[in-house]
Amino acid sequence: MSEPIRFYFRGAVQEIHHAAPTRTVLQHLREDLHCTGTKEGCAEGDCGACTVVVGSLNAAGQLEMKAVNSCIQFAPTLDGKALFTVEDMQQPDGALHPVQQAMVECHGSQCGFCTPGFVMSLWGMYLDKDGQPAQRKEIDDCLSGNLCRCTGYRPIIDAAHRMTELPKVDFDRAALTQQLQALQRDAGASYTAQGQTFHAPRTLEELVALRVAHPKATLLAGSTDIGLWVTKQMRELGDIIYLGHVTALQSVEHKDGMLEIGAGVSLNDAYGALCKLYPQELGELWQRFASLPIRNAGTLGGNVANGSPIGDSMPWLIALGSEVVLHGAAGRRVLPLEAFYLGYQKKDLQAGEFVAAVRVPLPRANVTFRTYKLAKRFDQDISAVCAAFAFTLDGNTVVDARIAYGGMAATPCRAPRAEASLTGLSWSETNLRVAMDMLAQDYAPLSDMRASNTYRMQTAQNLLRRFWLETRADAPLAADAVNAFACRA
Repeated sequence: MSEPIRFYFRGAVQEIHHAAPTRTVLQHLREDLHCTGTKEGCAEGDCGACTVVVGSLNAAGQLEMKAVNSCIQFAPTLDGKALFTVEDMQQPDGALHPVQQAMVECHGSQCGFCTPGFVMSLWGMYLDKDGQPAQRKEIDDCLSGNLCRCTGYRPIIDAAHRMTELPKVDFDRAALTQQLQALQRDAGASYTAQGQTFHAPRTLEELVALRVAHPKATLLAGSTDIGLWVTKQMRELGDIIYLGHVTALQSVEHKDGMLEIGAGVSLNDAYGALCKLYPQELGELWQRFASLPIRNAGTLGGNVANGSPIGDSMPWLIALGSEVVLHGAAGRRVLPLEAFYLGYQKKDLQAGEFVAAVRVPLPRANVTFRTYKLAKRFDQDISAVCAAFAFTLDGNTVVDARIAYGGMAATPCRAPRAEASLTGLSWSETNLRVAMDMLAQDYAPLSDMRASNTYRMQTAQNLLRRFWLETRADAPLAADAVNAFACRA
């Protein structure tokens, strides 16, 4: 039985009854609610003109406020949540919010098209910092998903500093929490419109039953990839099973010497937990993985389930020896992540199975681990090559070498010949050169708009050399000697 989509917006509960399940939040805002402050630029989550802030209750019942791209989020995902747009920034007395006032005072807007998105991203940070000043790195990260082509970022960054100097405007989290508590459902719900059904289970058991009953339905998590199937490829998705309300997929916990991350945990929360274990090894990759609005919406489980050959998570997960947890009617199944990918867009999934979690090994004293990303931009760009190395060293002897790359083959995969050439030998420049040559036998990369096959091979070899330079026994180089970005202010 179809139930309406209910969400809190502009001080009241809004309902959606007849819109298609793949209608985006942006389309609903502009065309149905006539709130045109939110803009459409790229319709793929890159430019940030469509940025809004969504409030939701996490598995513990705590309020979370996250900036997301409304152009690729489907409207039914708003059920039980709160939506905030630039129209909500106006104060009761008609005054501008400090974020807006700072943009005016610092001349942070010219044509103004991108400004609502910048305002919402900055408001998200304003709430997160509770009105306290932000560091430059935090500001850069906050704005990494917003593009401005006329003003430039300097005055907008000035506004990010200025907004906390103005009189503080408080946000009533308790009142919003109460509003959202009243909207929560006790069980899963289904919304049907225009011949398509959006299923939103609450429990793992409901999810398993739906997957068995609808084996061809599209599984939807963060919509950061599937949203583009609709907005760019004009694909018909059929029925949808949404994972965002399944609390069993939201946990992050230590189990059996592994960190187990549920498939519904956002990329930002997942990398936040992982960087507590691997701060130096994964810190830069976390910052460079897409943009903050994408990381707020997308999930690590979705990244793994998608299995893109250029996905940034898989190389380092494979190098560390991570596992994927699959769940279905037959129960739980665990296998090494590297065995999950059978070919381009082919995965070892049995009928009715889905990715339930990812298990990452905890740091080990004798394992040296690094991961590197090469792309045309520092922020918010798809990798040309992503490399990860996890070596077990006994003194200067390589006991075990695990080398994995993304962007070099049809799937993220290891380099068995290069690994074998190093195992049992000293971690020396001579043996390094042999392993670099072996990479040409392990991979036959393609050329595309991001990089040529020649560039990919050369840089893959050079990244292995960089790893040696950082980890060699004799005078290893510090990060600022091998990383051009290490000296960024």
